[in-house]
Amino acid sequence: MDDNKDLKNLATHRQASHNYFIEERMEAGMVLTGTEVKSLRQGRANLKDSYAILRKGEVWLLNCHISPYTHGNTQNHDPLRERKLLLHRDEIRRLDRRRKLSGLTLVPLRLYLKKGRVKVEIAVAKGKKLYDKREAIKKRDQDRESRREE
Repeated sequence: MDDNKDLKNLATHRQASHNYFIEERMEAGMVLTGTEVKSLRQGRANLKDSYAILRKGEVWLLNCHISPYTHGNTQNHDPLRERKLLLHRDEIRRLDRRRKLSGLTLVPLRLYLKKGRVKVEIAVAKGKKLYDKREAIKKRDQDRESRREE
């Protein structure tokens, strides 16, 4: 429990639980440049359309938008560049086996600081159909009504 007080959320993917069934979560490190870390500390990241892929035994984060650092110079980073995720070999193999099942994808859930290092929480997820989303909304509304009546 002591680890949770050291965490500082930098960005979250709020729609992930609405658009996907989350099956497994894991923590990964990221390879970043200095201006990316400074921009993340300012809270200037967006995970909305991002996803992770496996390529040649490595995991890469795509479409994660980290805005350029405001006080950066000409060496500032590209906002949408591919970023390598740092995982152990056995974790990558496990992700690869799970991903090969039909309809599963790797979705980043949040970016956070842990002991001064930027980490990303990725999940193996299955996309929801429209009727699944409607059922979730209906159940949430019923729960809200029942709490209101109590």
